[in-house]
Amino acid sequence: MQIREFQESDWPQVWGIIRDVVREQETFPYDPDMTEEEARMWIEKPPGLTAVAVDGERVLGTAKMGTNRPGPGSHVSTASFMVAADARGRGVGTALCRFAVNWAKERGYAGMQFNAVVESNHVAVELYKRLEFHVLGTVPGAFMHPKLGAVGLHLMYRQF
Repeated sequence: MQIREFQESDWPQVWGIIRDVVREQETFPYDPDMTEEEARMWIEKPPGLTAVAVDGERVLGTAKMGTNRPGPGSHVSTASFMVAADARGRGVGTALCRFAVNWAKERGYAGMQFNAVVESNHVAVELYKRLEFHVLGTVPGAFMHPKLGAVGLHLMYRQF
């Protein structure tokens, strides 16, 4: 597996991952009826970056990273990750998260903040904790999970 910068030719596979993850309604607070055009918000403009994890020509997962907030908050980064359903459990999310953390450190950010980690997404929460992120707080019932009902959204942070 290799992680590299997103190229426009990756879009059909990236869109497929985004579409499927968002329609699952289990991990991202995005509209499940999101159109392909609306999904293009995943592509970060510089100085941010969108990356893909690939195995040959196959896109296994994708990440977007950049500044969390403008102005006085611009010293803190953020990132989001999506992995294809059949590539989960193979270290793709871990590799993408490590890539994003290193990217942010190299650019001098003070830390990385995740604004809305679904509390019931135990795989992601545990991954982030292994990579030294901490839950700073949880907004109770802020995410409507299709099977579990209202679950919390964590705010997570890692200082560099």
